[in-house]
Amino acid sequence: MQWTLVIPLKPLARAKSRLADTAANGLRPSLALAFAQDTVAAALACPVVMDVAVVTDDELAAHELSALGARIVPDTRAGGLNAALAHGATVVRQDRPGAAVAALNADLPALRPPELSRVLTAATEFPRAFVPDAAEVGTTLLAAMPGRDLRPAFGAGSRARHRVSGATELLLADVDSVRQDVDTGDDLRVALALGVGPYTAVVSAGLLMPGPESR
Repeated sequence: MQWTLVIPLKPLARAKSRLADTAANGLRPSLALAFAQDTVAAALACPVVMDVAVVTDDELAAHELSALGARIVPDTRAGGLNAALAHGATVVRQDRPGAAVAALNADLPALRPPELSRVLTAATEFPRAFVPDAAEVGTTLLAAMPGRDLRPAFGAGSRARHRVSGATELLLADVDSVRQDVDTGDDLRVALALGVGPYTAVVSAGLLMPGPESR
């Protein structure tokens, strides 16, 4: 089974506000872009991923991510994260009605292709399936098999909402890189410990990232 991933990305100037205690205003857009670049690059390197569609209306992000090989879907709906994901899935399936589609967060800078492959392979066993984030409150990936609507319900508390929606929770061991999204400075520290991709490594190199014992 080959998958198309739909990755949403808000305008970089408004991204990652919760990193304010870790990165200055001028650096957060660069971090958000780097997270997305490493996420897209890892996704495209995954053997069960056919292609990646990024839903965004940020011109810089569109340029940089298309250079990596992503398809850019303009975020014309202006209806928020879940509207963007539903729009992206619809556009993908207009071209390939039988596509297996998965929504993936854009802030997974430590993402490893083999771990993503394990998750997507496991998802083929269910009509819809999702992966909870490392905090066990949100969601980092939501998959829908051919003929099934994605029905995204991302945002705060999305783990519970996706369960209620009938999606199967995938509780796999050793897929930390798929679960570790980055919203806060602590999240970034964990991602760096896992091993981030080259774009995030470069942008985060100048950050002062003390461990918990020094704070």
